[in-house]
Amino acid sequence: MRLVCYCKDCQAFAHFLGRPGEVLDGMGGTDIVATRPAFVSFSEGTDALACMSLSPKGMLRWYASCCNTPIGNTSRDFKVAHVGLIHSCLADRSHPLDSSFGPVRMRAGIRSARGKPPSTAIGSAFSIARLLAALAGARLNGSYRLTPFFGPQGGVPVAAPKVLTLEEREQLMSTA
Repeated sequence: MRLVCYCKDCQAFAHFLGRPGEVLDGMGGTDIVATRPAFVSFSEGTDALACMSLSPKGMLRWYASCCNTPIGNTSRDFKVAHVGLIHSCLADRSHPLDSSFGPVRMRAGIRSARGKPPSTAIGSAFSIARLLAALAGARLNGSYRLTPFFGPQGGVPVAAPKVLTLEEREQLMSTA
């Protein structure tokens, strides 16, 4: 499922990486492909996998530390089998996101958008229902354990999260 998130946290993450022009659209939105971590694998570069969080209890935001390319967002709880992959790590000019993942079905954090994003109300309801069903299914069948972002023992992140200080967070939020 594809969605665009306009929230201040997604905007702050793009600024943290120094890539707002590549990650954010004209209204401050991040194009995200929501999927299960079991469908994600890395063929190389796992030594550069890093994560940060805007607060001690916030989402884990994953990126490649070698080039500050955003990868995606996960819950801190590995039992929540969800990752929001950020479009810029999926970019392939020969296969546009629409042809690979379908159209945007949902828009989130629209109060933080710079402008009025198109409505996706009906698509959002169906997308949320599908996402919840997938989360429940992964929890029931144990596939939540299949993730490249967390270790097999106890769900510890494979990279230690860099948690921003309040001052660092406030500075990023002021640029978002």
